[in-house]
Amino acid sequence: MAFESLTEKLSAAFKKLRGKGRLKEADIKEAMREVRLALLEADVGYKVVRDFVKTVSERSLGANVLESLTPAQMVIKIVNEELCTLMGGANAKITISPKPPTIIMLIGLQGSGKTTNGAKLAAYMRKYHSKRPLLVACDIYRPAAILQLQTVGKQLNVPVFEMGTANPVDIAKAAVAHANKNGNDFLILDTAGRLHIDDQLIDELKAIKAKVPPTEILLVVDAMTGQDAVNAASSFNEAIGIDGVILTKLDGDARGGAALSVRAVTGKPIKFAGIGEKLDQIEPFHPDRMASRILGMGDVLTLIEKAEQAFDEKKAQEMAEKLIKNKFTLTDYFEQLAQLKSMGGISDLAGMIPGIDAKALAGASIDNAVLSKTEAIILSMTPYERDNPSVLNSSRKKRIAAGSGTSVVDINRLLKQFEAMQTMTRQMTKGRMPAMLGGRRGKKGMFGM
Repeated sequence: MAFESLTEKLSAAFKKLRGKGRLKEADIKEAMREVRLALLEADVGYKVVRDFVKTVSERSLGANVLESLTPAQMVIKIVNEELCTLMGGANAKITISPKPPTIIMLIGLQGSGKTTNGAKLAAYMRKYHSKRPLLVACDIYRPAAILQLQTVGKQLNVPVFEMGTANPVDIAKAAVAHANKNGNDFLILDTAGRLHIDDQLIDELKAIKAKVPPTEILLVVDAMTGQDAVNAASSFNEAIGIDGVILTKLDGDARGGAALSVRAVTGKPIKFAGIGEKLDQIEPFHPDRMASRILGMGDVLTLIEKAEQAFDEKKAQEMAEKLIKNKFTLTDYFEQLAQLKSMGGISDLAGMIPGIDAKALAGASIDNAVLSKTEAIILSMTPYERDNPSVLNSSRKKRIAAGSGTSVVDINRLLKQFEAMQTMTRQMTKGRMPAMLGGRRGKKGMFGM
């Protein structure tokens, strides 16, 4: 999980502060020493750490903090604000050209994830911004690069433009003409990478930039390479000039040094983050939300957005009414498991909920095999049995077990889980849950959680 080790160390440092009624200068200095060590161990650049700790220390030593009734909370608030500033302050959106097509040029070292994340970005822009994307194969050197782009494009139903091993500049120019002719308003140029930055690579990228002026140049960097990613970002920015960064494999980087350093070193914002291997696992990078996650405060906004994306609005209202009226069936139960699975691993979701120890749920997820077994059992029931599981006697269970290729023990386990779910929803709907079920500002509710 991203930032796991940093979150642990910062939480330990702040726990000591919370144990003190009033803070002295020595208390803050000790806390800042631990913050400095935590950031350095997270592979954040030395200069970035030095400047960050200096700013936080100066703000924390102000009279309004030391004289506050809750000084520890004030210090944590300051750290939160400075972390947010360090990562860019606010979400930086992609610039959309007033005259289509918008041309996004992806650059980066080989193995950073340009091809896969270019396809992810294309699908994201189509789904959430109603764009008609076109992927352009400008990497003519890496074996199977074109085939890889075509494969991910086919999986996402995004068209791919390629001209084999022609000159990349000519490919880019022809792709723009093709886009104008076919109504594609969002082009993503998947350019070549190298194992290291060399003159040949830079010259080719400069030539494409000159002949096909991109709306934005986005650098794709692998978060797991830490300071190497930051150094690559700095070098590309000096040589080509970048407009933003896509940070990949953020879910696999327990330290988080790249995310905290890239903005400070290059002055360019992180616009998107790759958060998994699946082709829908890319999301806009929100510095404020990420700062909250780092400090163990959760990220409720992203959690709600994931739920809203996973759940159909009409079904959400129907399910809300069923829950309130206590008419939650086995069919509904299965649908909820499937939709929850589409939101990602349980440990990832837990990390967004304030007060939940995500580490305790590390790697937790809904098992596909279990989901398949649940589906088989439920589909082997009659509609009447699904709506009235209390009628399931011994003979009915044996029939269902035979029809689903499972055992009576499996059926009893499923019914027990379902009863627990019903009990929980009854308790929740007695309190303030109905308001949540109805949604937030007219949007879909969080009942599926």
